[in-house]
Order: sequence, then C-alpha cells, then structure tokens
Amino acid sequence: MGSQDGISPENRRIVIMGNGGSGKTWLARRLVESLRLPLVHLDDVHWEPGRYGIARDRALVHEEVKRIAAGEAWLIEGVYGLYVGLALPRTTALIWLDLSEEECVANVRQRGIQGGESRESFDGLVKWVSEYRARKNNWNAFDGHLKLYEGFAGAKARLYSREQILGYAESFLRP
Repeated sequence: MGSQDGISPENRRIVIMGNGGSGKTWLARRLVESLRLPLVHLDDVHWEPGRYGIARDRALVHEEVKRIAAGEAWLIEGVYGLYVGLALPRTTALIWLDLSEEECVANVRQRGIQGGESRESFDGLVKWVSEYRARKNNWNAFDGHLKLYEGFAGAKARLYSREQILGYAESFLRP
C-alpha cells in the first residue's frame, strides 16, 4: 500500500498531483463529491480558455493560483509542480499519484483525444507522459513532485497503483 499520514475529511485544502493519466481528476471528483469542496483543475488555470495547448501568461497563472489557495476550502489537482508549490503553504493534505509511466500511458490512450486536441498533440501528450521520470524540470516531472512531497510537512499520501487509488478513495469516503 502507498504511504498515508493523517489524511481525513477534516482536511479542507487538498492537492492531488501526479503524472498525466495517473488518475488525478478521477480521484478528485470522488473526493469533492463527499467533502463538498470546490474543485480546481490546474489545466483550466494554465491553458487559455477554449484554446488547449496555448499557455496563459505565467504571471497571471501564479496570481490566480495564489488567489485560489487563499480560499478556506478547495481541492486542486494537476501535474504542474510549480503551481502546486504556490498552493502548498495553505495546503492541509497532499496526495501524490505515483504510478508507472506504462499505467499512465495506458490510461491516456484509453480516454483518447479530448478537448479539441489534434492527433499530433495527443501523440505528443502520450510521449510526454511516457517520459515522466526522465524529464528534468521541476514543475511537471517526477523529481519535482518528489521534492514537493518530501518537503511537505502536513498530512500526505503517496499511491503507486490504480488498486491503491481505488482502495484509498473507498476508505476515505467511508463514514
């Protein structure tokens, strides 16, 4: 089982991070249903509205993430470690979905092209997901997520498989 330390329904500011295709959105939707928290998808903050693949101005995104994090209750999910880092000072629980690249790629392929993606951008996404542990930047790669996870002193969980994520969701949602 993944490591888990004190995450409970009392946590009102939760971040879920992980590679593309790891199940962040799936888990986030289950938790917000039970906890009645507003859900923030970092993809919606990062990309221009209605223009998938075109990033918004980074300074504007930083301000928006800080504004969201200043709220009293939320669940933020996404791959962007840079933005996760901006929210961490106010985060009460951190969940890292640390699945193998093979599992993540399989999930991305299963869900298929989304949101106006082209075949070329989808193929690029699959390649990008497959390189999670090889990427050498701190804001959407394994090394960056590891650093955020290890440096976070609050309640946290690190889940390594779909089975662990499902079991975690089920145990977390039990009354």
